[in-house]
Amino acid sequence: MTQALVIGGTRFIGRHTVAELRDHGYDVAIFNRGEHDDPFADTAVEHVRGDRTDDGDLADAAHAVAPDVVIDCVAYHPRDVRAATRIFDDAEAYVFVSSGAAYGEEAIPKREGETALHDCSDEQASDDSTASYGPRKAEGDRAVFAAAEDGVNATSVRPCNVYGPHDYTGRVDYWIDRVANHDRVLVPGDGTNVWHRAYVADVAAALRIVAEDGTPGEAYNVGDRRATTLDELVEGIASVLSESVEIVHAGPRELAAGDIDAEEFPLYRDYPHLLSTAKLSGLGWESTPPEDALATTVEDYVESDRDGSEYGPDREAEARVLGVLDTLA
Repeated sequence: MTQALVIGGTRFIGRHTVAELRDHGYDVAIFNRGEHDDPFADTAVEHVRGDRTDDGDLADAAHAVAPDVVIDCVAYHPRDVRAATRIFDDAEAYVFVSSGAAYGEEAIPKREGETALHDCSDEQASDDSTASYGPRKAEGDRAVFAAAEDGVNATSVRPCNVYGPHDYTGRVDYWIDRVANHDRVLVPGDGTNVWHRAYVADVAAALRIVAEDGTPGEAYNVGDRRATTLDELVEGIASVLSESVEIVHAGPRELAAGDIDAEEFPLYRDYPHLLSTAKLSGLGWESTPPEDALATTVEDYVESDRDGSEYGPDREAEARVLGVLDTLA
């Protein structure tokens, strides 16, 4: 069997990646600090504890596991990627989990090798803020490209907003909560906003496929094959829950009544963010139909103890906006 090492491996993308690899016959080990519950504690998955930002710990993991394939789910700074591509330079495949946020140019769709990436200053490279996330991922991609030029079998996968079972980000949870608990759901703009999403099982499959068949030094976008609007997301959730809700659209002036900015709403983006997935599809990757992916996502939320109400605008502020809209009707 092929030996895989997943750096991370217990929370969301990493958890699904471990399952994907095991389902396809890999022996799998995970490497992390052990700060989160290990869903594979009672399985054959080996758990190596250590800090991925400590090069010594990472080298110890490389020695202990001797992986053929490395999937790096928690490289958040360029130096993390440079260290990993050096330490695992003899692996058959090293795959960096980058992000669609690495693109610095607005294009529809964004294509690998064509759409410009963010620049990244030295200050941004060591920063931990949300604002520097895209530049840091872009610089991580460039570290992958440089490693490949030196003979390392390194590749990059760029998912957009990832959703699905065990999602801790709250982006979709917010909308599930609103549909499940309110008859009227406030949606910014006209509901046609598109911020591309990626089902987590499809991301895990992409990571495996790129490890097996990707070209070193290349990046691969991953996202739902059919992108859906924000209205379609709300309508899809309502269908899964068998709920009847009224979608109420609000522009900037109406939102101001509740002191709300449209960008406070999860998954809202004024300019469309859409990634081409043709290159990944060329490797044989296929995506899950969005309606099936959403059904699984909603069912997981219902069975979990997560509470999406804490994300996005406060409901009382939304109620003020809805009141203003009722007055204008």
